[in-house]
Amino acid sequence: MLPIIWFCIVAVMVAIYVVLDGFDLGAGIVQLCVARTAAERRLVLKSIGPVWDGNEVWLLAGGGALYFAFPALYASAFSGFYLPLMMVLWLLILRGIAIEFRNQISNALWTPFWDVVFALASGLLAIFFGAALGNVVRGVPLDANHEFFLPLWTNFLPGKDAGILDWYTVLVGLFAFFTLALHGALWVNLKTEGELQQRARRVARVAWAAVAAFTLIVTIASFSIQPHLAASFAALPLGFVFPILALAGLAGSITFLLRRKDGSAFLASCLYIVGMLTSVVFGVFPSVLPSNGDPNFSLTVANASAPDYGLGVGIAWFLPGIVLVAAYFTFVYRKFSGKVSLEGGGH
Repeated sequence: MLPIIWFCIVAVMVAIYVVLDGFDLGAGIVQLCVARTAAERRLVLKSIGPVWDGNEVWLLAGGGALYFAFPALYASAFSGFYLPLMMVLWLLILRGIAIEFRNQISNALWTPFWDVVFALASGLLAIFFGAALGNVVRGVPLDANHEFFLPLWTNFLPGKDAGILDWYTVLVGLFAFFTLALHGALWVNLKTEGELQQRARRVARVAWAAVAAFTLIVTIASFSIQPHLAASFAALPLGFVFPILALAGLAGSITFLLRRKDGSAFLASCLYIVGMLTSVVFGVFPSVLPSNGDPNFSLTVANASAPDYGLGVGIAWFLPGIVLVAAYFTFVYRKFSGKVSLEGGGH
């Protein structure tokens, strides 16, 4: 029972990370599209300035929980995905540098350069995270020792000899790109006013159309690539509540956007992301990393988890810690709620 509880905890922490860091990644993706002047680009950065680094803490916390609760998965994934993980690390570093360095020197070349770095790093991170999710759904070539290694790409076909990038994982990566672009545009729409807000609304409408199309395409492709998804939903139809939540969030985001209910549109986007991620988690369960060869080699909740005693002690420490984290994030988001302006310091 404890491994299942920790599986749910890790899944929730990943979902929180994607929702929170997702909107500031999305703000980076759409910044050059919605902001026409240096002042408008600064407004986009100010909308995420007080929270972007705090949002990334959930990535570290989720990785820590994964290491604690499922050490076999952590060891296997971090060795097999070593190259893309290093690329993600460098993109995270570049993105942080771009945010913090752009205003250090007042120069006509310096500031636009870091704006481009911020946009490119944000977009590539969204694609890499999406491709990582695609690898989890598709499966990896685990052996009897639960070890694997994947090159960056091979023949772009999702078979046993696939690389990290194939047509399916690239498709999921693009899906993640447009999903976070929508999420970020809705955030900029929520936090800004005037022409910048109007452009954010237009970008959000275009991104929504792309997300709707990719939702259908990726869903069909996923059920084709990974037969276990269909088996999971057939075995427990209650799991259909997760894709229903995603569809409700997708419909709600465009409905509220058109009605100019900005807060509701952003919350609907959050619901869509949570619904899609929980659908994936439910579909692959009890696997935490499926094998695309012999299914007996898959890493599951049972064979990848730490001993029950350690998991029980971890729960005792996790609960008060997560209460403090929730209180802190509630305070921060309430403190910096409302529209942003160029008055005062900051980004």
